[in-house]
Order: sequence, then C-alpha cells, then structure tokens
Amino acid sequence: MIEMKGVTKAFGPKEVLRGIDLTVGTGESMVIIGGSGTGKSVTIKCILGLIHPDGGKILLDGKDVEKEPRDAFLARFGMLFQGGALFDSLTVWQNVAFRLLRGSLKRPRAEARDIAIEKLRRVGLTPDVADLYPAELSGGMQKRVGLARAIAAEPEVIFFDEPTTGLDPIMSGVINDLIREIVVEMGATAMTITHDMTSVRAIADKVAMLHAGKIRWTGPVGEMDACGDPYVEQFINGRAEGPIEAVR
Repeated sequence: MIEMKGVTKAFGPKEVLRGIDLTVGTGESMVIIGGSGTGKSVTIKCILGLIHPDGGKILLDGKDVEKEPRDAFLARFGMLFQGGALFDSLTVWQNVAFRLLRGSLKRPRAEARDIAIEKLRRVGLTPDVADLYPAELSGGMQKRVGLARAIAAEPEVIFFDEPTTGLDPIMSGVINDLIREIVVEMGATAMTITHDMTSVRAIADKVAMLHAGKIRWTGPVGEMDACGDPYVEQFINGRAEGPIEAVR
C-alpha cells in the first residue's frame, strides 16, 4: 500500500531523512520507532504531501503521491493526532464528522451526525457525549474522539501519531486495544509512530527502527527482541549506553 524509495528531506543544512526505504503492505500495521528528532513525523508528513521530499519516490497503491489529485488522495487517509487536535469551538459529533460536513466527502448533516454517533459507540463513548465540547472531556475521552474522527470516513490508511502520549497505563492499554481491533475490523493499513514499547507490542505487525534519518532495521514485531541490531536493542531496552547518544 505504501512504498518509500530513497526518500530524502533536509531543512537548510540539517538532513532529516537520508534515504528512507520502507514498504508497508496492504492491511498491515507498521510501527516506526526511534528517538525524538529522528524524522518519524517528517516521514508521515512526506507521505501525506504536507512536506515535499527533496528526493526519492513515495508510492500509494503503486501510484506516485506527487501526481495524484489532492482531494481524492487525502480522502483515502485518516489520522489520529498526538495532541488530539480537536476543534474547541465544535461539539464532539461535529469534530468526528468534520470531513463528512465539507468537501468531497460531504454528507447531509443528519446522516453525518448519525455516522459520528455510531463511530463514537465504536470507540466506547455513549451518544450523550455527542453534544459536549472537547473541554468537557477527560484526556482519554478526547483521544477516543480523535480516534472516532480518524475512522469516520472509512479510510484505507490510518496514521497514529504517538497515540498514548499523556495517558495513564490503563487508558493507554484501552487505546492500544481499540486501535488494534479497529484496524483489523476495517482491514485498513496502519502506520504508527511511538516511543511507547507497550504500544509497539500491542499494535504492530511489523516494526521499523528509524535513526539519523535512515531505517536501521525492519521486520516482524516477534523478531524485534532478538534482531541483533544494537540500535534497536538499546532503544527497546531503554539503555543509556549504546550507539544512540543520549543528549545530556
């Protein structure tokens, strides 16, 4: 579904992506791990076309993303943002149905509300939440609303940006389970970026380790612990000593 071939991106003298090669199969859940500033978010933004790579190619379902009509292209994606990114001035159902109320995916308002409520149920929220505002919800509930919005338009590909950041361990487990269930249920292709190794083990089919702008290792999650790559082993075990230099 997603193929990156030699993708590079620099901001001035700083090289962020230095030749990314990555393949994500249809219906597969790929999790990208790596430290802060290694290029994880830039990778996702390049796929979405929010940032234009300096070199290389990105293919979606075999087609060059740079040449696809933008509206039709973006309609294939859903995204759960790290901070939730809910609109404070809109009610919960209007946030969930945001894409269904405008643009090429526009539905009648009543139908969009019904879909939003159904998606809220899917993530474990009751219909009475629909008319509340984001500020009236807990952090865990806001994350669920963000997840409902990500799946509202039945996307083929879903991105999850640090899905458990700021959540307690129990709620993190709930969100991980929901993500796994929904991705399998929808048959969607998923790409997640996270530092949370519990999330990696719960969500991933495959894992890619990104360091210094390059993929150090990629493979099935079951092979991660014994992969033998020193960068992966240091990261997943949280060791201060190793080839990844800690900023002191």
